[in-house]
Amino acid sequence: MKKYKFILLLAAAIGFVSCGDEFLTSHPTQSQEAGGAATEGAILSNLGSCYQILLFDSYAANNYNSIVLMSDLRSDDIYKGGGDAGDQGQLYRLSQLDATATELPGGLWNIYYSGLSRCNNVILACDNAVNVPEANLNQYKAEAHFLRAYYTHWLWKFWGNIPYFEADLAAPYMAKQYTADEIYTKIIADLDFAITGDKLPMRTTAANDGRVTKAAAQMLKARVVMYQKDATKYAEVLKDMTEIIKSNKYALVSDFSSIWLNTGEFGSESIFETNQLPEGKTWSSGWQGYGTNLPAFISPNNLSGQSLYIGGWGFGPVRTEAYSIYEAGDKRLVGTINKFDDGTYTPRFQNTGLFMSKYAARKGYNPPPGDIDLNFDNNLRIFRYAETLLNAAELMVMNNVAPVNGVTAQDCLDQIRQRAGLTSIPATAANIKLERRREFLGEGMRFWDIVRWGDTSLLTENKPAFSSVRTWADYKKYLPIPQSEIEKTEGEFKLKQNTGYN
Repeated sequence: MKKYKFILLLAAAIGFVSCGDEFLTSHPTQSQEAGGAATEGAILSNLGSCYQILLFDSYAANNYNSIVLMSDLRSDDIYKGGGDAGDQGQLYRLSQLDATATELPGGLWNIYYSGLSRCNNVILACDNAVNVPEANLNQYKAEAHFLRAYYTHWLWKFWGNIPYFEADLAAPYMAKQYTADEIYTKIIADLDFAITGDKLPMRTTAANDGRVTKAAAQMLKARVVMYQKDATKYAEVLKDMTEIIKSNKYALVSDFSSIWLNTGEFGSESIFETNQLPEGKTWSSGWQGYGTNLPAFISPNNLSGQSLYIGGWGFGPVRTEAYSIYEAGDKRLVGTINKFDDGTYTPRFQNTGLFMSKYAARKGYNPPPGDIDLNFDNNLRIFRYAETLLNAAELMVMNNVAPVNGVTAQDCLDQIRQRAGLTSIPATAANIKLERRREFLGEGMRFWDIVRWGDTSLLTENKPAFSSVRTWADYKKYLPIPQSEIEKTEGEFKLKQNTGYN
């Protein structure tokens, strides 16, 4: 069900936030810029602008930069697809692991730095708050710290060694570049602030679905710590996962396929998701509106004869090897991959006949008026309870963390498989990895898992039949910093290109 009440907070923010935010440029209110007092309304306006960034990434700064697609294209689950290799050529280079500083999807750099800047404004406003109840103020601060960590963590994952700032910048709006390890500590500091002190509820009320919770902050900390492979914090993370499990605030949805429908939004399994509406986004501006382009982007071209789905542009076809990982009877398969008959769509580049279905273009999800290919209302499911269970299992089995409060790796894995209609298997490292791939295919997690597990040999391939020949090297963990951003900096703030791309 769509949560119009919460989306109104974002709508109110649009009048406050200028369009086309520039990298490292902040936009505080006039009174806050002067260090003046901030009312609760002003804080909420700033906070709404922070949440608004969540709605931009499928058409980031007028580029097709869905965070799900940008992550999965480098994995072994999908190909680039589209019209040909040159159709969105920067995405093809990304998929072939040979992006350059001038040919890469750079929209995410712009929107996530804008998100970081907007979060700084909320924190500044909270510091200057007047007549705001303490509990409310603590919640707003925690939400802003979480969102700043969330936006920064994507910049950190994609680019590693990045500029970072926590206050307004004077012209010419440049900031110090930190190492990836230094950025990690800043992300953790924000998340620890959000998690401690019961500033956030473990789960929201229905009226506030879409807002940050303590569980969301704990889930992001798990992703960041596990990606960094910071063994000193594994016990903390398992304790967090156990707290979520034992809270009984979340539960697996019995029908996996139903998660991805409008009726499945903010269900019992949802820890954090975006709040898309089918309106507002236009081809001329990627800095407004509530819709998403991802469903049109990944659905087969000229699809016909379907009762549930409509056609799209044919990007992101699923690899046949990924289709084959599912056991007979696995109920997740139909909710994850669509297999269409020949003649029902127009085959395009790297066609396999297989398409991602979780965010597929469905009938009735992009009603007119408006630019319908940009305004599907499929919410992006950012954190699901299934990930909580598999994180816990992995920490116990693969990292030898002692169980907490009676939660076992075997039970966590069994719950995932039982929901899928499958029998129990031993909770081994290999089985946990495979179950994670099956569970989250098409959700933008596979590449990051491969990298943190050290399984990057899976990314080197020679498949001329699919125009996919690529070689992995360790420096490719990070993308090259966009040349256009390097050219904006100078002197002590001159951006240094990532290793391997000079």
